[in-house]
Amino acid sequence: MAALFLWIFVFALLAVWSLAVWAGHAGAVWAVSQAGSLSGSAADVAAFPLPPWLELWVPRELLEWLPRMAADLAPLIDSLLQAVPALAGALTVVAGLLWALGALPLLLLGVGLQMMLIARRRLPSPGHRAGAGSTAHGMASLIGRWLRQRSAR
Repeated sequence: MAALFLWIFVFALLAVWSLAVWAGHAGAVWAVSQAGSLSGSAADVAAFPLPPWLELWVPRELLEWLPRMAADLAPLIDSLLQAVPALAGALTVVAGLLWALGALPLLLLGVGLQMMLIARRRLPSPGHRAGAGSTAHGMASLIGRWLRQRSAR
């Protein structure tokens, strides 16, 4: 009965892991497939002003440099955003590998715990152990043998 509960627990953990990987994969595929629609908007990033409370803490040189850097990187970012939807197929392979890397330890945990249960069943119970109730009998027979050997000399 303990083995049944053990494997129910292991398979429940495996189901939660599978659901998490599946949801992460779905979210990543959606994000990657939507990235192509963002192309052309990288140049607009330079137009976003910093909040007034943050401008007090950022040096003036950095405030002048950031828009120029964003404008220079805009073509590169746009080309990357257009290429990203092609990676959606690779995400399935990555998700499968990630799932396997998480499922294998869970299954090994189940096998290890199952082996521990089997080993525990093979051990005699504390009431039937040869050390608890029969220690006095074992010592008595050992002393009796020793006395017989001493008297035989």
